Amino acid sequence: MLRVVLSRIGAAIPTLLGVMVIIFITLRMLPGDPIATILGGADASPETVANLRAQFGLDGSMIEQFWIFFRDVVTFDFGTSYATRQPVSATIAQQLPHTLQLALAAAAVSASVGILLGVAAAIQRGGIADALIRVLSLINTSMPSFWLGLLLIMAFSFGLGWFPATGSGSFAQLVLPAITLGLSAAGTVTRVVRNSVIEVLGENYVTALFAKGLRRRAVVGIHVLRNAVIPTVTVVGLQLGALLAGAVIVEAVFSRQGIGQSLVQAINGQDYPMVQGVVFVIAVLYVVINLIVDISYAYIDPRVRAVVGKA
Repeated sequence: MLRVVLSRIGAAIPTLLGVMVIIFITLRMLPGDPIATILGGADASPETVANLRAQFGLDGSMIEQFWIFFRDVVTFDFGTSYATRQPVSATIAQQLPHTLQLALAAAAVSASVGILLGVAAAIQRGGIADALIRVLSLINTSMPSFWLGLLLIMAFSFGLGWFPATGSGSFAQLVLPAITLGLSAAGTVTRVVRNSVIEVLGENYVTALFAKGLRRRAVVGIHVLRNAVIPTVTVVGLQLGALLAGAVIVEAVFSRQGIGQSLVQAINGQDYPMVQGVVFVIAVLYVVINLIVDISYAYIDPRVRAVVGKA
């Protein structure tokens, strides 16, 4: 197991280096000058502009700037924000818990809705319920999260007044953003669960269990779901990383605190250190989540555990 974990970590290093290069080059290709954004259109002498460039490390060559970025990442210091003059690491540490809270809540919504609908569709395969669930899952997958969020705000905030439309900090303020982000991902989980359950229901041992007179609820709930859950773990695990990225839009719609809001503001202000830090942290979380998903296989499926044990 340790060998497998170390190999996964070793494979992640080139990925993270590639992410660093892509972030760095993409930001420098964007139009505009971060110094002009910092000055906000105010007139400044050439000396002031030169001092600002030197202060933020923008006076060197691209190789020198990338080395500063690489050095900061290795030392867990992403530099100083151009806009706030605060350490980027401190801002991320302050805002990341809000985004993680939203992503985990959305993942719970996605998994719960997806598993329930997927099992129901598989059991009623070919029926009206199956067709309806498949259509709903397609709609959920296709609908933009910001549009769904606006619809939920209109219905449950302005219409019924059940939940606040904006803000963060309380459970009530988390409900609508979590549903918005979770339902957008639930369609994929529904399809994966449906196909997995249908495949397992066709196994010989399941037929034998039904022949012994066991109830369908017991067979599906105990035996079928255990074997059908492995692809679901993969999808939910990978979606958790995607939900962290999707939180950027949802946090903007609901005016929530989080690294998503920080990223949007940093992009608008050409705040290179903040953008680099936030995107790199999201990439690291992707890698960590994938590693956890890989390790979880061994504890869910004895066959995978046996193969890992021989590695």
